[in-house]
Amino acid sequence: MHEHAYGPSESGSVLLDLGGDTGALIIYTGRDLGGREIEVSREGVPRTHSAVRERRVQDGTFHSAVYPDLPAGVYTVWWDGRTPAGTVTVAGGVIAEFVWPSSAPPGAG
Repeated sequence: MHEHAYGPSESGSVLLDLGGDTGALIIYTGRDLGGREIEVSREGVPRTHSAVRERRVQDGTFHSAVYPDLPAGVYTVWWDGRTPAGTVTVAGGVIAEFVWPSSAPPGAG
């Protein structure tokens, strides 16, 4: 996984492309993952990634990785290069949510 130094994202700065067979995914993490790239993938499709960023909204601040336009399907969320953190279903026209595990899954590197 890569890490980058991105500044905070303000409310309304992420555009989601929802509709038809396209949905979105938000992975909620802790502050400690700020800048880390989290990969997700569907069966038979190359992985895609997004960086965890601080998100400033009207009610406060949280950290997340946002995938704005994913084809509907079941996605694996990757803890590292070979260990799944879990799965999440993305449906067309819907924002799916996944909470990053608080501890490493068995076998994580």
